[in-house]
Amino acid sequence: MKAKATLEKINNVVEPNEESRLYQIYDGIMLLAIIIGIFPLMFRTQNTLFKYFDIISCLCFIVDYIVRWITCGIRSKKNSWFNYVIYPITPMAIIDLLSILPTINLLAPTFKLARFSRVFKMLRVIKFIHYFESLEIIIEVIRKQKRILLTVLSLAIFYTVLTAMIMFNAEEDINPVTGEYLFDNFFDAFYWAACTLTTVGYGDLYPISEIGRAISIVSSFVGIAIIALPSGVITAGFMNELERRAREEDEEEEEKKDVARTLPQ
Repeated sequence: MKAKATLEKINNVVEPNEESRLYQIYDGIMLLAIIIGIFPLMFRTQNTLFKYFDIISCLCFIVDYIVRWITCGIRSKKNSWFNYVIYPITPMAIIDLLSILPTINLLAPTFKLARFSRVFKMLRVIKFIHYFESLEIIIEVIRKQKRILLTVLSLAIFYTVLTAMIMFNAEEDINPVTGEYLFDNFFDAFYWAACTLTTVGYGDLYPISEIGRAISIVSSFVGIAIIALPSGVITAGFMNELERRAREEDEEEEEKKDVARTLPQ
């Protein structure tokens, strides 16, 4: 029982708990570790200070990984040994582990991971989810609304492929600079359709024929409608999640007050 109580106290430090001063300190330390861990990625050249940044952040990540592993049973409704076995293969645990590996390569240069070192370090950005409540809420909203969002994504992909196919066969003008077709291959047309659908419009590929421009106009209008759908879904889900959490906090406060009233004065 003492061991379980100790694990619960440790879990209250690493898991969101606004009433815990230790959690706020731990949260701040880990956010700082993530920042100094990804800061060197903003520079092409590395120096000794960046090396120390990497080692310090990695040590924090290792401690965090171990603490979350030994307390994973507390966070689960079914506190069994199986939780400790499967934890290393859960998505966030894999990300945490991969964010540690680049520093192992730094400490042991013979480790065959040099080519992927900077890529794995980019995974440290995802660790913000642990310590940034807004990101956590958005992830929860996406999880709850995944069916609707997948439907919208399927619609966007289908329309992009359809528009690309139409444009690829309709736009047959020659680029006066290269002497080749404006859309030399289907990927060029797909790239153009994706940019048009998302209303990005880089301007490096664009139709010059009348029919091509007409297709571009229609694609732009439809693209605005399709892109607006997931934004509305996520915004509505975000507000609902905030309201739900606020209600839960109010209910917890009421329960604490009720318990306090029943205690002998």
